Amino acid sequence: MPTAAIQRRPEDKDLLSPDFIAKLERLEILSRKIFSGRMKGERRSKRKGESVEFADYRNYVVGDDLRFLDWNIYARLERLVLKLFMEEEDLNVTVLFDVSGSMDWGDPHKGLYVKRVAAALAYIGLVNYDRVSLYGYSSTLNHELRGVRGRRLVAQVIKFLQDIPYDGTSDFAAVAKRFAVRHAGKGVVVVLGDFLDKGGYADGLRYLLSRDLDLYVIQALSPEEIDPTLAGDLKLRDVEDGDLAEVTISKPLLDRYKANLQSYCQGLKDHCTRRGITYLFTSTRVEFDVLVLAYLRQRGLLR
Repeated sequence: MPTAAIQRRPEDKDLLSPDFIAKLERLEILSRKIFSGRMKGERRSKRKGESVEFADYRNYVVGDDLRFLDWNIYARLERLVLKLFMEEEDLNVTVLFDVSGSMDWGDPHKGLYVKRVAAALAYIGLVNYDRVSLYGYSSTLNHELRGVRGRRLVAQVIKFLQDIPYDGTSDFAAVAKRFAVRHAGKGVVVVLGDFLDKGGYADGLRYLLSRDLDLYVIQALSPEEIDPTLAGDLKLRDVEDGDLAEVTISKPLLDRYKANLQSYCQGLKDHCTRRGITYLFTSTRVEFDVLVLAYLRQRGLLR
């Protein structure tokens, strides 16, 4: 957890610049699986259905809808065959993002960085007519905007993100369990945060995997967490739960801290990889547009 004096919180008013929005217009969110929603959307599926574009034939079996029989083929060949069509389906896009006290930290600011990623993904989903849901969490799902759809709701989404404060203690396992219980559908789920949770990440990811979701994990840390410059005798306070620790900062201690952090992040990456979760680590020093336009495309989330 970040531990030091509270830093000045940056303004959230400009989550997405007009120039960046223009670049997002050309992107879409991809799914490695086929998902169904509650209503027909504008995303083409490989599944055969009942839309207007012909795809293939199959033999008629008792119980099939007689409206889709091809009577021309029956007249020529005396065979009953059913016409199949390409079906268009909803894509559900969900972003779970950490807004606990540990995100109110860093230069560049972790919380703002994560909100900007959430805003970019939501914008891409909305302009492509996907069904977008956003959940800001700490120890529970504190802030929710569910099932929004269409470009006209972009302003509502941006304001929702801007108004969320950073507060509380992160409990990813409890949050993921609650989400998995309430979330009946399938879709793409992106989890954004620092994952510096005293309860760990394994249980939370297990709950999400139980829903057979197309799951992405993006871990963002500030430069001060990756390479701290502290020195001397210090009293450090956990920004989430207030725990205090008196330590003497030395080079061997910093080296051990960096090794432990690297091992922790590598463990999260390995855990995700073994379970088919796409993992991406980033420092908030990485330019935001590079993360979205380059790295997320390389990981297959965007096209």
